[in-house]
Amino acid sequence: MDGGGTVIVPVLYEAFGWFSVPDEVRMPLCIGTSLAVIIPTSISAFGTHWKRGAVDIQILKAWLMPLIVGVLIGIASAHYASSAAFKVAFVAIALMTAARLIWGDMLPSFGSNLPRGAQMAGYGVAIGASSSLAGIGGGLVANMLMTMHGRSIQQAIATSSGIGIVVAIPGALCYAIAGWQKTGLPPLSLGFVSLIGFLLLMPMSLVTAKVGAALVHRLPKALLERAFAAYLLAVSLRFIFSLAHN
Repeated sequence: MDGGGTVIVPVLYEAFGWFSVPDEVRMPLCIGTSLAVIIPTSISAFGTHWKRGAVDIQILKAWLMPLIVGVLIGIASAHYASSAAFKVAFVAIALMTAARLIWGDMLPSFGSNLPRGAQMAGYGVAIGASSSLAGIGGGLVANMLMTMHGRSIQQAIATSSGIGIVVAIPGALCYAIAGWQKTGLPPLSLGFVSLIGFLLLMPMSLVTAKVGAALVHRLPKALLERAFAAYLLAVSLRFIFSLAHN
């Protein structure tokens, strides 16, 4: 649904903690590495969804440049952000998405289709900026916006796999550059991108991306939404606990 970032970031956070990576570089390292892993994962998932004809290419065209602008804005903000700010961004996006999934029927709808012009571009910028701060592929925010505008969750997930590619490539490159001179990073790190983390997570992520993309088109909508909402709540509680003990 988000290129794997909601799984990758918490896993890396715990793993880097075991290896005593300093807190001031731990979260940006998780986010940069997550974005790097999302590149091949999103490409794999996009191919599966594309073959099924589920991707709305017009949305991707409309959001292409706004997404890149948003990523650059997010990276610029990340340069001055504290470790706590990264966690807050991740939790805020996760909780908003979980609320939308759990209480979607009670929340207002924004219409039967996505807008055009400045509002559509604004959506793209917001998706890119939030994704680059939270280490996700853009899927969480994009899914929420698309479903609130009448798109099915299956089509939203399929289209979001393409968004993941657009967000993750410039995002990972910028995090590598931003962390180039930082101290306290683990061995074999290109700035805020851990090559060890990338190589360990990428093979399994590619497998699960294909499996997940296939399941999206087979499982009931309600089951998908409830399962993912429960996971987002659990991960959010972990980061809230971390913030409370900093």
